[in-house]
Amino acid sequence: MMWMGGPGLFGAVHSFEWLAWEPDEIGIICLYVMYIPMMIGLMVKAKDLGTFRRFVLPGLGLLCCLLFAGGMQITANLINDLYDFLRGTDREDRLGPERACAQGWITPKAMSRGIWVSIAISCLFGLGALALTWQVLPYKGLELIVLGVSSVVFAFLYTKVFSYLGLGDLLVLVFFGYVPVCGTYYIMTQELGANVWILGTISGVAIDALLVVNNYRDREQDKISGKRTLIVLGGEPFGRYLYLAIGIASIVLSVWLLYRLDNMSKMPLLVVYLALHVRSWLKLVEIRKGKALNAILGETS
Repeated sequence: MMWMGGPGLFGAVHSFEWLAWEPDEIGIICLYVMYIPMMIGLMVKAKDLGTFRRFVLPGLGLLCCLLFAGGMQITANLINDLYDFLRGTDREDRLGPERACAQGWITPKAMSRGIWVSIAISCLFGLGALALTWQVLPYKGLELIVLGVSSVVFAFLYTKVFSYLGLGDLLVLVFFGYVPVCGTYYIMTQELGANVWILGTISGVAIDALLVVNNYRDREQDKISGKRTLIVLGGEPFGRYLYLAIGIASIVLSVWLLYRLDNMSKMPLLVVYLALHVRSWLKLVEIRKGKALNAILGETS
């Protein structure tokens, strides 16, 4: 990962150095991983929406929610960069992409400033979503306020607390599963049902495979740094089979959902997904350690 103009650029931009990162730093993969569950939640019942009150206003609100979610994902990546550096987790033997603070491309003070600017911009979009949808929501927008505040709080807690206690996977399930899928569906329809919760679970579980690969790759470095991920706590064999189990769990939940929807014709797609997941797992088993596992991360995404 390179920054625009290299480290020398920051002498010129000084206090605005946090503006100079390229897309890799803000996490393009993470951005589209965040948006996919929101699109799932939108498509589930888009065909049933037709009026201005029930579609246009929530639709504009959804756009603001998309922008809020993207901004918070960027914020979370920057928080990871800063606090992993401050805790000494990002060392010279890091196997993942290079990080800005660890490489000296940006000062912690400037990164902290960038984080708060990112939060402020994201919250402006969140307020836009609130202004556009509060009239049609059962609790007059209180739901969005709770989700928005929770997103900001847990963006910090993930790196500072949860990821060091083996609870990062739980947050992935919530904030890449239930919040985007169920939240999007709720904004558009003002209701929730069992099938939506199942779909949110499928999304969160499937996306957690990315975190599992990441933590499996970094297990030795995380153990040295005191970062107790599930893989560190359970060991290498556990992490290896956890990746496989996540793929199987996603398929089982998907079959259950298709059965509930009386739409088993989509089963061939699940077979393709399972085959691809098993192929990636076999590669993971063969590689076991090192930067070569980044290829598995790419396949999983």
